[in-house]
Amino acid sequence: MATVNKKDSLFKKFADKFNFPDEQKLIDTLKATAFKVKDGVVTDEQMTALLIVADQYGLNPFTKEIFAFPDKQNGIVPVVSVDGWSRIINQHPDMDGLEFVYDQEIVTLNGSKPCPTSIECVIYRKDRTHPVRIREFLDETYREPSGNFRGPWQSHTKRMLRHKSLIQCSRIAFGFVGIYDQDEAERIIEGQSVVITDPGSSVEEPSLEAKRMAEKLILRAKQKGAWQAALDYAGENFSDFNLDFLKDEINKAKAFAEASLLPGNKSNDANGPAAKTAAATLQEGLKPEDSNKPPVNNKAKEALNNAKQNLS
Repeated sequence: MATVNKKDSLFKKFADKFNFPDEQKLIDTLKATAFKVKDGVVTDEQMTALLIVADQYGLNPFTKEIFAFPDKQNGIVPVVSVDGWSRIINQHPDMDGLEFVYDQEIVTLNGSKPCPTSIECVIYRKDRTHPVRIREFLDETYREPSGNFRGPWQSHTKRMLRHKSLIQCSRIAFGFVGIYDQDEAERIIEGQSVVITDPGSSVEEPSLEAKRMAEKLILRAKQKGAWQAALDYAGENFSDFNLDFLKDEINKAKAFAEASLLPGNKSNDANGPAAKTAAATLQEGLKPEDSNKPPVNNKAKEALNNAKQNLS
C-alpha cells in the first residue's frame, strides 16, 4: 500500500480547495504572492510551514488573510492581516462580542497624529463569567518614522493602536499562538541582527528596535513604578540577546531609580520598602573583598550612604 506524503497531502488539500489543476501550480502561485521577499528563493519547506498555519486557522492566503516573511534562519514569520484576525476572532465558537475603551489623555509622539495614550480591548466569551481586558499603550507600541518615510503609525495612529489592543486581547482570550501582525513581523525580522566587527568573529548587538524600546519601557516604569510590567513586556516581545539587553537595562535603571530617592522627598519613606530595596540592591553589588577599595561608581556610593541614613 502506497504511503501518502503529508506535505503532498497538504498541497493537494489546498489545490482542491482553491480549484488549482495541480499542486505545483498552487506552490508556484503562492511563492509569488504569499511571501514578502524581494530577492532569494522560497523553499518548499517554508511554503509548507505557511500552509500548516493557514490550515490550522482556516485562513485564505489568496485574499491576504495570511502571508509570510522569510526569516534569517530559513524559517518563516506567519503574518495575519487585520482581516484575518477579524475572521478567526469572529469565527471562534465562544466569541460573544467585544468593545474598546479609549484613554481620555491625548498625546502626540514624534511624527504621529494626536492619539489616546492607551486603548483597552474587552472581549466577552460565552463560557466565561468575566471578560478579558487588555490595554495597549502608545509609547510602547508606536513605531517612529524611518527618515522621510511615513508609515501607518504616522498616517493612522489611532487605528494602529486599536489593532494592537484587539490582537493582544484575542491572544489572551482565545489562545491564538504562532501568528503575528505585519508590524510585529517586521520588528522580529529587524531584531535578528548580528554585527560582524572583526573578520572571523561575530559580536551580537541589540537591535535598534530593542534600544528604542528600552528607553520607552524605562521611562514608563519610572513614571508608573511598573518595573515588573516592563520586564514582562520585554519577555513577551523579545528574545535571545535583545531580551538580555532589555532586562539588563531595565534592572540597572530600576536600581538607580530606587537608590536615588533622597531625604526630604515625600515619596521617600525612610523606613519604607523603596529605601530598603535601594540599600539592598547596592549592597549586593559590592563584593566583600572590595570594601577597602575605592568604589567604581561614586554616584552609587553616595546613593548607598543616603539610603543607609534613611534606614538608621
